[in-house]
Amino acid sequence: MKTILFSDVHGNLPALEKMLEATQDADNYICLGDIVNYGPWSNECVELTHSIKNCIVLQGNHELYFLENKYEGSNEVALAFFSHCIKTFHSHHLIKNLPISYLFHDFICIHTLFNKNIYPDTPLVLDNNYIIGHSHHQFYREISPFKVYNTGSVGQNRKYINIINYIEVIESNQNLCFNLCMMPYDINKVINEMISRNYPTICLNYYRDKQILK
Repeated sequence: MKTILFSDVHGNLPALEKMLEATQDADNYICLGDIVNYGPWSNECVELTHSIKNCIVLQGNHELYFLENKYEGSNEVALAFFSHCIKTFHSHHLIKNLPISYLFHDFICIHTLFNKNIYPDTPLVLDNNYIIGHSHHQFYREISPFKVYNTGSVGQNRKYINIINYIEVIESNQNLCFNLCMMPYDINKVINEMISRNYPTICLNYYRDKQILK
């Protein structure tokens, strides 16, 4: 039995399609939220994610922003992305009433903990085993007696913008084997589409200035 856990697609259709092509032998999928915003294909990514067979979809903070039609942060770049992307979003019916968490074996799947970005070095006290996303950084940590996995981001890797991250879990004889997966994709497809959709320069530069893994 193979389960794919992924998060933070952020409107990046080429990255999502490539991940799904690479994992088409999976039995189940779990999406930990933030399908929308930033990239130019929020509607298409929501529709594609909901079309995946045997896929649990959870709510991320960006789904909540889109439903409430407001972003309360002060980051100039994030505000520019939200203001641009919300104008063309029409798939609200697909992101309404999404569950916040899902129990996968003895792991709680949830977008993040304490409404914070959790990194490999974030001080953390765990009360359970977790699989999270949100920070766009893939990692595994053991904080005895519990474990936490971060899927990383499918569509907006914060270290290398052209890298897709997700987690593959193989279940065999009641044992779980976690594989932290990565693969490259063509970020120029995203940037070119952003240009064609008249994204603000501050948004384009955010993608252009990120590191590329060669």
